[in-house]
Amino acid sequence: MSAEISHRWPMPPREGYTVDDLLTLPDLPPHTELIDGSLVFVSPQCCFHSIAIDLLVQGLRGTVPHVLRVIRQMTVVIDKRNGPEPDVSVVRSAAVRSREQTHFQVRDVLLAIEVVSPDSEARDTDTKPHKYAGAGIRYFWRVEMGGTDERPVVHVFELDKESRVYEPSGIFRDRLKLAVPFDIDIDLAEIDNL
Repeated sequence: MSAEISHRWPMPPREGYTVDDLLTLPDLPPHTELIDGSLVFVSPQCCFHSIAIDLLVQGLRGTVPHVLRVIRQMTVVIDKRNGPEPDVSVVRSAAVRSREQTHFQVRDVLLAIEVVSPDSEARDTDTKPHKYAGAGIRYFWRVEMGGTDERPVVHVFELDKESRVYEPSGIFRDRLKLAVPFDIDIDLAEIDNL
């Protein structure tokens, strides 16, 4: 008796995948990203990842100016071979064109946030911030699970426009209070209530 093939994985093109492929290939797993022409499949996420995203989205939506929108887990097109999916993005409101929209252009993103997971640690701490900075996204946050209390620790970065490298501008453990990119005040301990 032969084993049945339950799924056929797409064969990568010789020159790698493009953003057009990412946006049109049928049956890709949810939250597939394109990094340097390679499809990256996301492992199942832990509870911390999900509720940290919820906390940040809720907190940001409470203070975001009307000219901006907070978006959860959508592709950001950087170039032909890169379409990462930040866990949270703050984009220009004018870039939100329809409810059917599946991606944003990098020029419309003001802030990209990555919540670090074991399977994505290298991408979230090195590869993706490097891509975001090179593409000119002005602000980047990396969120990690803290020590024994398992609450979010938010590492905040701002782009140095000349070098196109992120410079650290703070680490927040209990309360995330910032004046840029707009007034933000998020009680990180609220994660215990989500």
